[in-house]
Amino acid sequence: MVPALIAIAAQVGAPMIEKILARKIGAAGASLATDVITKIATQAGTTPDRLNDLAASSPEAVAKAIREVEAMSPELVALYAAGLEGQFALLQAEMAEGGWKSAWRPLGMYFVIFLWAWQVVLLHVANAIWKIALPPMPWDQLIYFSGLYMGLYMGGHTIKDVVAKMVAK
Repeated sequence: MVPALIAIAAQVGAPMIEKILARKIGAAGASLATDVITKIATQAGTTPDRLNDLAASSPEAVAKAIREVEAMSPELVALYAAGLEGQFALLQAEMAEGGWKSAWRPLGMYFVIFLWAWQVVLLHVANAIWKIALPPMPWDQLIYFSGLYMGLYMGGHTIKDVVAKMVAK
């Protein structure tokens, strides 16, 4: 989908949209590119997953939407940069205080990794070595816990994206 949008952005003279979609602003701009695609789709009166079809059938409608989003692009980039600055400031504040405030994220990550390693490998090895029958954690609870932690760790974006996809269907 993105190559078609990049080509249309280049044709209509929307250099900022072209750079965002081509990820010339860095790989970390993926969420910005996703937001831009969503805005283009909204302006074109479609959904992001149907934008490619619209670009093939009606490139002039997509070109018009790209021009409109190009006019908003400085504001989008400024909002994105402000969000990154806020995340960085939070991380620096947590690290400056030390203790639990800076340790909960990595410790939680290692705990989730341990739970998955335990469920998949270590439990079976322990049962085989000591000839015991330790019960595994129920898979649904492991997945729920992992999802909850990722939702908290990633600022809720994971949960927000999943819910947005479920609502869009």
